[in-house]
Amino acid sequence: MTPHPLALRADLPRRAATAAALLLAVLLLLMVVRLPWSGDLGMHGAVLERLRTDLFHPGNPLVDADTPSPYYSPWTVLLALLASVTGWSTFAVLRLAGLAGLVVLGSGIRAFVRTFSRARTAVPLALLCVLLLYGVRLFAWSGVPGLTSLALTLAYPSTLALGMALHLWALLRTAVAKAWRLPAFAALGLLLALVLLIHPFTGAVALLGVAAVLLGARPWPGRTVLLRAAVGGAVTVAVLLLWPYYSFFSLLGPSGLDAVHRPLYGRLPQKFCLVALGGAALVLRMRRDRRDPLVLLCALGLTVFAAGWLSGHYAWGRVLPAVLLPAQLALALETAAAVESGGPRRRRVLAAVTATALLAGAWTQAGVVSYVLRREAVPPVLRGAPAIALWPRFTWATRRLPAGATVLTDDYYALRILPAYGPYTVAPAYPDVFLRDEKQRRDATRRYFAPATSRAERLGILKEFDVRWVLQKSGGSGLPQDDPALRTAARGPGGLALLEVVAR
Repeated sequence: MTPHPLALRADLPRRAATAAALLLAVLLLLMVVRLPWSGDLGMHGAVLERLRTDLFHPGNPLVDADTPSPYYSPWTVLLALLASVTGWSTFAVLRLAGLAGLVVLGSGIRAFVRTFSRARTAVPLALLCVLLLYGVRLFAWSGVPGLTSLALTLAYPSTLALGMALHLWALLRTAVAKAWRLPAFAALGLLLALVLLIHPFTGAVALLGVAAVLLGARPWPGRTVLLRAAVGGAVTVAVLLLWPYYSFFSLLGPSGLDAVHRPLYGRLPQKFCLVALGGAALVLRMRRDRRDPLVLLCALGLTVFAAGWLSGHYAWGRVLPAVLLPAQLALALETAAAVESGGPRRRRVLAAVTATALLAGAWTQAGVVSYVLRREAVPPVLRGAPAIALWPRFTWATRRLPAGATVLTDDYYALRILPAYGPYTVAPAYPDVFLRDEKQRRDATRRYFAPATSRAERLGILKEFDVRWVLQKSGGSGLPQDDPALRTAARGPGGLALLEVVAR
């Protein structure tokens, strides 16, 4: 039986959204294979390297020091065990982590959306909105699942944690509505603890989502359900207290991360102007239900985000997904409802506006295709599209560097890349709440490469931190390459040289 032309026309948005979502999924799968490097991939590689070397006492992931680290989570321990059993390389395991993160995130979006709508268009539209609905300026940060951001952070724990948080919210909505029994709520508490341990910033987003789901439940949860939810919360706290690799609650104190996160508050209109359409959709939902969970989640996220700006605690800006996700999902849900059951005028307007915003978002982020295609294979119209530049590779140096050796360098990229291959650096590339001598390590690196520092003081720094290798620019500050204490081991691009310390 041939479908009626009107039925085919009504089904067109769903087919178009599904095809576009599948196309982006294929692109992200190619990112898993390519594993583009522009960010913190080196940190996550270093974590696996340390855990593979010593699963129970891995020490600091970046410097040769016996300290705990919040990067040693149930997920990274599991990945390290897999690497040890299979013999796979660190980067092969990171690719597997990227695939797992992509699957869990995509299925999490589907599960959460399905608790709000059974419309067939809702899920593909939600996937498109989460990937594309941001702004007209590129933005990438771990935990924020835009297309550009995901292309660079698929293998990060934050991607998996966000997908787990979405599954948690979906399960909690069902658990509250159907008054699940106590063991189910205890399992949800365990799931929340895992999210918090895997990526504490995403864990904060998950907590806001849990609050929004409970506050937005209709009818209000009964006393029994609330008691069971409290037991789930107790399970969460117990798991956090018992985790052996680091003290989770130590992260709640001063961390030195505010300066790093200040850029989260810059140029917000350019980075997120398209999300305003999702804000309008949230207003529509609020008019129908002031306790809509998406509305509450966005309000809670905005409150914390604004408080971070006003107080100078810029690390609080990491709750940004709690602001963006509900707006993106709200637009997808409203558009899907209009397309499948709304009046002709509402259907046309919402479909056209949403499609235009998604196309604008896709055009802004189109440069990501350059991460997986050779330049000549990129369509000419996209060759000038902006993209976040990928980082240089240091394989020319890592071939010479033994695992566990300490390297002294002040090169921005080397500090963040070399530890992924096994070596340590003198100074950590990132702030570390557990590393007590972090300031001394940074000062020592600065002094070694300061032009006025004497040879004797430089030799003293090499001895103090048991430095066996130095990576620096030829002709730059530091001991000259022809110094008798050094031997040139390799030369790289940009005038960089790897020097072996032969005497101190």
